Amino acid sequence: MTRNTAAGTHPLDHLVLPTQSLEVARTRLNALGFVVAPTGIHPFGTENCCVFLADGAYLEPLAIGDEQAAMQAIADGNVFVARDRIYRESNGDEGFSAMVLTTGNANANHARYLEAGISAGDMLSFSRAFTDTAGKSDIASFKLAFAAGAEATDAFLFACERVNAPDVDRAALQAHANGATGIVEIVAVSDQPAEQHGLISVAVDDPATNGQGSTFHLPNADLSVLDPVSFTARFGLPAGAPTDLRFAAVVFTVRRADVTLRLLAANSIQHDIAGNDIVVQPAPGQGAAFVFREIP
Repeated sequence: MTRNTAAGTHPLDHLVLPTQSLEVARTRLNALGFVVAPTGIHPFGTENCCVFLADGAYLEPLAIGDEQAAMQAIADGNVFVARDRIYRESNGDEGFSAMVLTTGNANANHARYLEAGISAGDMLSFSRAFTDTAGKSDIASFKLAFAAGAEATDAFLFACERVNAPDVDRAALQAHANGATGIVEIVAVSDQPAEQHGLISVAVDDPATNGQGSTFHLPNADLSVLDPVSFTARFGLPAGAPTDLRFAAVVFTVRRADVTLRLLAANSIQHDIAGNDIVVQPAPGQGAAFVFREIP
């Protein structure tokens, strides 16, 4: 797919999907045909079970593994855990809270966020163990910078600098039975989409954005911001309660739609067809609508 993007625009890194239980998330994602990585433990009370895709992007189902550690992290000013708590208190324990952008310089992103008045708080640096399907482990280290709208409780964005990338083989983690190879689009809902352009254009570092239209073109995916009526018309799904900005759907590329359809039917996953898209409504462990699209 050819995309017209500004030279400095940050690619999609991953998506954060809060869930009450990693066990429930793992079961649901397996039923959807995804390979799910072993559980990763953060040093501040949260834990994940990621789904890695061949295009380099991934999903991060996120649960609270240690409530006491999470509460202490919030008290210490950990923005990642604090924003997760804000999201859960507003929306419940299942959802799609954050879009994460790849950066080579999180410090520069933080400075831009501060200058634009959209910083969500202090930066965060941390490391955690990463294990592949063969049991090989390495250390992953990250530096994060956070952005959010002044009133937003439904969504935030952050830039992720991979200070140390694990030296492990992800090939087996990227071989999904549903044929998914990447993420082509993230869809958000807003009652006033045009008002989100300032926040998003600074977050993705796209100075060419002029505040017109509803789609931001990243190097490896699109971010579409739709009003509730447009969202429902496109996917046949309810848009939910009024919101400043809510991430609502993930569009995956698949090799063959017929293979995906057979897998969903075999696993008794309810789905609908919207044009050329296969649409699976959110469910426990799957905090967003998942849309599968065959792209040659």
